[in-house]
Amino acid sequence: MSVHWTVSRFAALSATDVFDLLELRSRVFVVEQQCVYQDPTVEDRHAQTRHVLGRSAQGELVAYARLLAPGVDGSEVAIGRVVTDGARRGQGLGHALLQRCLETVTRVWPAHPVHLHAQVYLVDFYRSHGFRPVGEPYPLDGIEHQDMRREGSRETQPELG
Repeated sequence: MSVHWTVSRFAALSATDVFDLLELRSRVFVVEQQCVYQDPTVEDRHAQTRHVLGRSAQGELVAYARLLAPGVDGSEVAIGRVVTDGARRGQGLGHALLQRCLETVTRVWPAHPVHLHAQVYLVDFYRSHGFRPVGEPYPLDGIEHQDMRREGSRETQPELG
């Protein structure tokens, strides 16, 4: 599947982008996974937050993640709201999305460690991208989660956009 990736700050997102990312997050997290939680949050609009969007050739949002700068949610970069369209799972979108996230982290916040709250069934997926479990699993929004951490990359590249 061909995917067009963009990484944007909130102010650069179009109204369509915002609608699409909130609709995808709601469809998967609230409806499919039955998690009731506050969404969106103020972190979505933070000046340093990056939104990673993957669109199909037809323009449909099929993958999304939110990157929080160090200091927004702790001292490390945080990857969250990682989501792929249910109809397209099993096609490598999750790996492509996480790879795009890690490339962005390396470019924007070089050498910073990264953390995330993984659903327990995805621990091996995140391990395959260099994350390691931290602490014990815990319930979050009715689903078992595991904190995971990845050391920062020393590579630096200029930020685009």
